[in-house]
Amino acid sequence: MALQPTVITWILVIFGAITILGLLYAQLLMLLQPHGERAKNLLIGKGEEWRGKTHFRYSYAFAWVDWMIWAPLLVCGSIGVLLGQPWGYVLWVGAGTISLYINIVLWIAEKEYVYPSCGPLVYYTYYWGFFVYWGILTIAYSAVRLSGVAF
Repeated sequence: MALQPTVITWILVIFGAITILGLLYAQLLMLLQPHGERAKNLLIGKGEEWRGKTHFRYSYAFAWVDWMIWAPLLVCGSIGVLLGQPWGYVLWVGAGTISLYINIVLWIAEKEYVYPSCGPLVYYTYYWGFFVYWGILTIAYSAVRLSGVAF
């Protein structure tokens, strides 16, 4: 069963890439230099300090998990959907679920620290909103495509 890519498929692939590439770059810096200033400035804000060892550790752990699990699901899933393969949509559901899950947790847990410094527009769009929106849209779109709905 081939599921030829649609305009919506391409929009979700491009939206996902734009949303995620900056984060993966910052996390790669974190993995290469865990205590480096560049990664810290990108992940928590220029001139900011980690709020404690736990804050640093969970940021470091997220970097590992994102590069080991989430990024491969996202990249392979995107390739699969562009090739029109059902397995691509299944991988996208996995990547979308991870994105939705962790970013809802972070949206709530980190809001008191991040929202005041970046404001509502950045907070509800690029900083965390886009990750939540991409997750929801990818899961819904994949479910619709896998159920046989043609566009």
